[in-house]
Amino acid sequence: MRAPTRRHRTRRWLTICAAAASAALVAVPATAASGPGAALGPYGNPYRAHTMKPLDDGGDKGGEADEIAEGAAQYAEARTSPGTLTPGAYGAAWNALNRLPSTGGAWRHVTGLTYNSDDPRYRDTDSNSSGGYGDVTGRTAALAADRDGYVYAGSAGGGVWRSRTGGGHWQPISDALPSQSTGALALDHGHLWLGTGEATTNSDAFLGSGVYVLSDPRHGTFTARDRVGGTELDSTTVHQLRFGGGRVWAATSRGVWSHSSTDLRGPWKLEFAPNPSYLPGGSHAGDPAAPYKNITNDIAIDPKDPAKVLLAVGWRSGDDYNGFYAKDTSDSWQRVNALGDLPTTSTQVGEVTFARAADGSRYYAIDESPAQLTGGDPNSSLAGIFVSASGSPFGPWTKVTDYKALSGDGSALTSAKDMVGIQAWYNQFLQVDPNDPKHVYAGLEEVHESKDGGATWSAVGPYWNFNFPCWSVDPAKQTGDCHQTTHSDQHAVTVGSYHGQTYLYVGNDGGIYRRPLNGSQDASGHATDWTSLNDGTIDTLQYYSVGVGTDRDFGGVAVNGGLQDNGQSMLRGRDKVMGSNFGGDGGDTLTDPANGCDIAQEYVYLALNVTQNCAVNNGAWATDPTKATSYSVAPPDNASQEARFIAPLTADVQDGNTWIAGGRHIWVQTHGYAIRDPKEWTSAYDLGAGHVATAVAAEGGKVYAAWCGPCDSKGFTRGIAVGNADGTGWHQLGLPTTGAPGTVPDRYLAGLALDPHDANHVYLAVNGFSRHWTSGAGAGYGHLFESRDGGYTWSDISANLPDVPADSVLALPSGGLVVATDLGVLYRAPHATRWERVGRLPAVAVLQVKLGPDGRLYAATHGRGIWSIDLRSCR
Repeated sequence: MRAPTRRHRTRRWLTICAAAASAALVAVPATAASGPGAALGPYGNPYRAHTMKPLDDGGDKGGEADEIAEGAAQYAEARTSPGTLTPGAYGAAWNALNRLPSTGGAWRHVTGLTYNSDDPRYRDTDSNSSGGYGDVTGRTAALAADRDGYVYAGSAGGGVWRSRTGGGHWQPISDALPSQSTGALALDHGHLWLGTGEATTNSDAFLGSGVYVLSDPRHGTFTARDRVGGTELDSTTVHQLRFGGGRVWAATSRGVWSHSSTDLRGPWKLEFAPNPSYLPGGSHAGDPAAPYKNITNDIAIDPKDPAKVLLAVGWRSGDDYNGFYAKDTSDSWQRVNALGDLPTTSTQVGEVTFARAADGSRYYAIDESPAQLTGGDPNSSLAGIFVSASGSPFGPWTKVTDYKALSGDGSALTSAKDMVGIQAWYNQFLQVDPNDPKHVYAGLEEVHESKDGGATWSAVGPYWNFNFPCWSVDPAKQTGDCHQTTHSDQHAVTVGSYHGQTYLYVGNDGGIYRRPLNGSQDASGHATDWTSLNDGTIDTLQYYSVGVGTDRDFGGVAVNGGLQDNGQSMLRGRDKVMGSNFGGDGGDTLTDPANGCDIAQEYVYLALNVTQNCAVNNGAWATDPTKATSYSVAPPDNASQEARFIAPLTADVQDGNTWIAGGRHIWVQTHGYAIRDPKEWTSAYDLGAGHVATAVAAEGGKVYAAWCGPCDSKGFTRGIAVGNADGTGWHQLGLPTTGAPGTVPDRYLAGLALDPHDANHVYLAVNGFSRHWTSGAGAGYGHLFESRDGGYTWSDISANLPDVPADSVLALPSGGLVVATDLGVLYRAPHATRWERVGRLPAVAVLQVKLGPDGRLYAATHGRGIWSIDLRSCR
């Protein structure tokens, strides 16, 4: 069976879409620069990617890693521009949110069931069904397991979960913590250690609130009282927790710290920071580059002498301080300049992961090269995998493989610009078999296994089956003729046992998978025994859009939504399992309230597909193109990529057949879900070169379009254009940047909503934080603004709204307002001025809210799925 036809020039079937521009509590920028003046993340988050280059001409010639970095950059810009942020903003907003009164009512968990990415109902042109992932959930950042079947999974934004059955039947155990982002998990002497703050350096990673320890992980749950030390590690990310000599070591975004692992009293000790003057309180703490100057990745402790410690330090895109450090005879930390084959120069030491054999006989390391990442090698950023056969972290180290060899081990990543390790700055894990020091697993985009100490490898968890001839659209074949594989983009690994069987557990952008530690392989070296553990009891799905419509076939409502690296989910009225009818990254979505199978689904850069049957297809299109049920209808700004990574899309409030899409241009089409040709879009207005739409709204033919450009902190500008869908009457509103009270702040304009009864009555949601936390001229105050004269004058209606990024706003027919923020959902009753918290959601970001035809409010959370609540009691 032939591979799927690429129906749109910018759609990438082999999409390593790790970090779409999706909502989160803390953005992790991927902007270009690596020196002073580079855009910083919220709360001083230090992550950004290599310098972006223009993507290629749209063919499948690579560029997926660039897409991740670009999505990361654009997401971060919304929360940082026009300046930088200082630590403490999230904590202050969380405290303010908890002081608000509640509307009452209870949220209903809509997506708390299995999500089958290979659902055979959806074998249409733009579905990734039969790719081999099976049941999926959101990104897993850390794992730990014991010998008695207890497995602990730390998600990117949905907290920590526990299984007592070797995986599956999951229970959340960290919902009481203020941070639901996991950086590291580790079991030590029966205690579960949690380092909050994901350190995968992508767009939607969250800063944490420190390190916590749970003394009874098999039965207990984390509370704020379980934090170790004081505030030393607040507003950091924790990359690794390592143990040795009675101490726990933490590699963080503010240096390496240690603490007694038995006496939990007292503060953490700062062991090493390469640039201490850039830490909080230092002489350069206010420097724009400060958050990038003390990033650490891992710690290797000599098993024979715990006093000998090697630190892997450095920012993935390169800095002068990047390298390895150890204590000298005077007990001070010094750069190590010779470790055998393991590079030590600052240009060659980037993201690093260590793994030690249980018997202490070997150390392994993965090293990502900043030089390769920033343009030295377009094919991969992986410097190599190395081994110290002496068991000492000080070597001598020998290089055992590189990306070229790994790309030939049965990997699907063999094309130029897309070889193994192209995302080594984002994907890394290492695990040594506890019983065999030469049996090692490496996680990059795929899972690789070596049984001879690294001399030879097999891609046991290959990336997408689409690159292999065994792929099939046949609905009778769940994964084609391939065996099930893992989801791509590996982040976490552990070994545990259950009922006498020892398993390898891996965590990635699709959740948690396992196989026997000594499992079976086919003739290609691919594993035949992967099992998904995403059984529906764990929901860490990372949505940033939701659509709801009446299910005409089965009753109730049909709910769909766009996801980070998990396509679009589809839940029909009678479904017991969600399916995936659209692959890659799911972006924004439009759904006909009267017919939930009329759907417009976005990929990236305004790549739009439309379906009028929920994209149900038995694969017949593969031999008869006329039987396709999805149609590519992208506006022209998609081809030129003159649009945000996730671009705004809406329908006219009074005419659901009139759609507005925003890129550089404001595009209009009037055929609704019957559109079949991209040429049906017309340009109503050109925002100008370098300007891109960030939010759009329309009512009765009147259109509002918020925009930015440049959108980062260097020269940041923003505005609002208003005109008619037919292209007449367009003009730019005057938005002063003085920062005076009542003035719309000079920050990212994230959402627009119109009074259903008056198109001149408009509401504006503003992202980022106030000037209290944000540097930059005109940053201003406020998050919700109102105009009753078509945008000529504005009033700040934020009132008691917490100082937190506002992602979207919804105007209810009753006159009430709903706002989705990075910390939950807020409501203002008709004729009221004060805001209330809507029910009690887990501490997770909400990107979008929609009112369903059933009268319920639906919230797309970024880390805990989709939820709904009945708002009738508080209207």
